[in-house]
Amino acid sequence: MEHRVPVAPGVELWAEERGDPSASALLLVMGANASGVVWPDALVDRLARQHRVVRYDHRDTGRSTRAYERAPYAIRDLAGDAVGVLDALGIDRAHVVGMSLGGTLVQLLLLDSPDRLRSAAVLATSALGSGLADVAGEGDLPGPSPRLLEYWASMGEDREAESELAWRVEHWRLLNGTGLPFDPAEFRALEERVVAHSGTLRSPVAHALADQSGLDRGAELAAVRVPTLVIEAPADPVNPPPHAAHLAAVVGSARLVTVPGMGHALPAAVVPALAAAIAGHTAAVDAGT
Repeated sequence: MEHRVPVAPGVELWAEERGDPSASALLLVMGANASGVVWPDALVDRLARQHRVVRYDHRDTGRSTRAYERAPYAIRDLAGDAVGVLDALGIDRAHVVGMSLGGTLVQLLLLDSPDRLRSAAVLATSALGSGLADVAGEGDLPGPSPRLLEYWASMGEDREAESELAWRVEHWRLLNGTGLPFDPAEFRALEERVVAHSGTLRSPVAHALADQSGLDRGAELAAVRVPTLVIEAPADPVNPPPHAAHLAAVVGSARLVTVPGMGHALPAAVVPALAAAIAGHTAAVDAGT
């Protein structure tokens, strides 16, 4: 079932839900400049066996409102959007899973809206105030790979259709890392779905421009009591080890698991282990264990 969800004046988000409406809700929060359809259908369907699963498009992605050029916003506003999705769908509390920037947003929810979360799970991300959220640049954890930083410099450039798809597939190859084989056909098919879903070939860049203030809150994570799972992606070129271990150490309620070979992408090869980790975590919380 698809929805149009109002979250701010003049801003609507596309959302989709699958699974039993009476089951505990699980909200999927994707990363920067990425549509919700980047979450693999196989993962969504596996989680929908035990949850009412909701995924959505951030502002300026997919079928959601293109808002940034007329009304610039901050990254922290995207965390508020996640709460807005829950409100619009009548969901009081949800398990929330965030990838990359989505993991940053989930951490903000843990601090600002813990009463709305049954549990949290984050993957391919870094603690608030570190990694890409190290706004002051004073941390000692590793940053993204130099090759990836160089590639990002051409993000958002105007390209013909075939060149744009090729750029995106190469981007996924870099994000995938070297832990698992990369199948360019798999990720070309993904980007073709993203383009068909969004109705445009223009690559979104708004989240790279958004205000990052208010993200240096890592010290507050020690007080978190919401059950939190940190999923390590050992081949992640954006937030490489030991980012996940650091995050698990600073979140007061966290435990750490690893999906072998996973980078900053979700190829079919990682879905079984990733689904099992998330579903096991949420099942334990729902069972009260």
